[in-house]
Amino acid sequence: MTLLTTSAKIREVPLAGAGTGPYAVTVGPDGALWLTLVHAGEIARAGAGGELRTWPVAADSRPLIITAGPDDALWFTRSGDDRIGRITTDGEQSAVALPAGTGPCGIAAGPDGALWYAAMSADAIGRVTVDGQVTRFPLPVSGGFPSMVAAGPDEAVWFTLNQANAVGRIGMDGAVTLHPLPTEGAAPVGITAGVDGALWFVEIGAGQLGRITPDGRIDEYPLPDRAARPHAIVADPAGGCWYTEWGGNRIGHVTPGGAITTHDLPTPASEPHGLTVAPDHTVWVALETGALAHLTP
Repeated sequence: MTLLTTSAKIREVPLAGAGTGPYAVTVGPDGALWLTLVHAGEIARAGAGGELRTWPVAADSRPLIITAGPDDALWFTRSGDDRIGRITTDGEQSAVALPAGTGPCGIAAGPDGALWYAAMSADAIGRVTVDGQVTRFPLPVSGGFPSMVAAGPDEAVWFTLNQANAVGRIGMDGAVTLHPLPTEGAAPVGITAGVDGALWFVEIGAGQLGRITPDGRIDEYPLPDRAARPHAIVADPAGGCWYTEWGGNRIGHVTPGGAITTHDLPTPASEPHGLTVAPDHTVWVALETGALAHLTP
């Protein structure tokens, strides 16, 4: 396994301020960048030049993860008030109420035209249709802290169980399979479907990346800095995946074979969280300290 540290071209685009807390970022159906501002309780739309428009959600809503839905709108989790939010590209908002104590975190469009989310405080995976119908599937573990979700290559949704130290799969019929991780205390968080037909995930507690095939084979790849606390991961259309090192203040890339390259961020302690790959194959990263990082490979 190759371990390299390089200085890629990275620029930072200041946003609304340090207190807003940019947390997740995705490319919307309009080609713009859409972000959650977790501390401000807002959703933001950012242009490539840094122009920003924001929409307040609700007091104490704590929007976390945002994704493009199957209906040309953006959907996001409201971890503070147990809702799934929806916003159109012109800023019209609506929300779907969840049971109290759900604590939704990760969200992704599933293979069935619905949105699937991780109920991190309720030991469940949830499904919400674009017209607002909610179904919740209890998990066979208590206190597992389901965190992030991703549509897999096998007509299923995959998810991480941060405190149960496992990666799970849920079929469209609600059947759940759990895969314990080889490393104790790995504490998986982000997960994504790679272009290699496998799921890739980060182990924030172990300083590793993981890869799991649809049949359950797991490989783990230690990072150069085991204290880097990797947080989010997204597939690279050119091959491999990009990920953030929250504790290491870096952006990393892993090839399908496990070769890792890391890139230092310009500003110390910038707290990189979510990231996305734009259509031009550049990488955008939400920095919780109040900016976007733009990496050109």
